[in-house]
Amino acid sequence: MMKYFNILVCVLALTCFATTSNAASNEKLTVELNKFEENDGGGCQAFFLFRNQTGLTLEGFEMSLAVLDTGGIIDRLLTIDAAPLPANRTTLKLFEIPEMSCGKISEILLHEIASCKPQNDDEIDCYPLLELKSRTDAALVK
Repeated sequence: MMKYFNILVCVLALTCFATTSNAASNEKLTVELNKFEENDGGGCQAFFLFRNQTGLTLEGFEMSLAVLDTGGIIDRLLTIDAAPLPANRTTLKLFEIPEMSCGKISEILLHEIASCKPQNDDEIDCYPLLELKSRTDAALVK
């Protein structure tokens, strides 16, 4: 009888661990560079999708991005403020990259996260929650 009890305890512990691990792995903030569009002024519009699956509404979310040209040289640093990002929602944000053609962008590097503030709480480190994707020819990387 004790043998079956020990097996049952082990099975329950493993089930709880698997459930907790799956929940933690699903808690992420995906930032997707969805598309570029040339604008009339000679700059580039960048369309970003923010898929907030953290369970937290972020009232502050600001990133510093380094934009690299086709030669791999940093052309400029941009700071983008994407807040607010509601919990469990996907949000579209457009950002202007002035005086640079979309075709001249080879890569966008996440330089730093200047702010990641959940609603009614202190700043947190969002870096471990972040997943970056790009559907453009330019890579979006950490």
